[in-house]
Amino acid sequence: MAALRDLISAQQLQKNDVERILSSSKKMEKKLAEKSIRPRNKIAATLFFEPSTRTHSSFAAAAMRLGCSILPFNVSNSSMAKGETFEDTIRMFDTYADVLVLRHPQAGFAQIAADIATHPVVNAGDGGNEHPTQALIDIYTILSLKKKIKGLNITLAGDLRHARAMRSLFYLLGMLGANITLASPQGLEMESSLVRKVDEKFSPQINFSRVPSKESDVLYVCRIQKERFASPAAAEAAQDAFRIDSSFLQGAKKDLAILHPLPKHLEIPPEVDASPHAKYFKQAKYAVPVRMAVLNEVLSF
Repeated sequence: MAALRDLISAQQLQKNDVERILSSSKKMEKKLAEKSIRPRNKIAATLFFEPSTRTHSSFAAAAMRLGCSILPFNVSNSSMAKGETFEDTIRMFDTYADVLVLRHPQAGFAQIAADIATHPVVNAGDGGNEHPTQALIDIYTILSLKKKIKGLNITLAGDLRHARAMRSLFYLLGMLGANITLASPQGLEMESSLVRKVDEKFSPQINFSRVPSKESDVLYVCRIQKERFASPAAAEAAQDAFRIDSSFLQGAKKDLAILHPLPKHLEIPPEVDASPHAKYFKQAKYAVPVRMAVLNEVLSF
C-alpha cells in the first residue's frame, strides 16, 4: 500500500494505513531506544497558529530524531501581522520546507493548506474538527496497555462537541471494533452526523451516557475547552459538573486505564496522577515515535 501524501483527517485512513503507521511507530520506538536512526536531510516547518506545548514540542522532537531540521514559525512575528493571507504564508513555507506541520484555530484550514502546498501537510489540529496524529498516539497507547482494541469497553468522556482529538479517535475506535460509550454533559455531545457515519460505516457498539462508565477498560477524558465556548460562565459550569476524581475510582475495574490528551485541569485533579490507573503521561511519551512514523510516512511519499 502506498504511503500517505498528507494526513489531514482520521477519516482518510484505511485500516491497513493505521496498521502500517502503528507498525512503523513500534520500529521508531525501538530505534529511539537503540539510538539507531538514519538521519534524513529534510526540513519540517512547524506552522502553529494557536498555542501548543505537547503537540508542537513532540512534532519538533520527532522531526529532529529523524534527522530533519526545524523551520519554526511565530504568527505574531510573521508577515501576517502586516496583512499577509494564510494562503500566501503557506505558499512561502512550501518553497522552504519538505513537510508542513500545521495547527490552526479554524476547522478546515489544514485541508486548505494541503490543497495549496506541493509538499505534504500534516494536520496537528484544526479548530474543533480533527487531530489525527493524536488519535494514532491514543490507539498506539491502548494497544501497548491492552494488546487489542476489538471488544474493549472504551469510554470517551468530557466535552465531546469541541474536542478534535475525540472526534478523530472515535472514528478509529469504530474502525477497529471497540465498544464505545460516549459520556458527556448535556449540550456537549458528539456531533450526531459523525456518530451516524461511524455507525453506518463500521457498526460498532455505541452507547450514550451522562456519566463515565465504571465498567470501562479504558476511560479517555478530555478537558472542557473553555476557549471554544461563547460564554466563560457556561464553560465553568460544565467543568464543575464533570470530574474524574479518587471517589470515581472506587468500584472501577482494577485494570482501568485513564487516558487524556493533555493539558488537563479540573477534570482530573492531581490526586489521580499517582493512581495506577493514570496512564496519560505514558500516553504523552508515545507522541514522539508515533509522530516520527507519520513524518517518515509522508516524507516517503
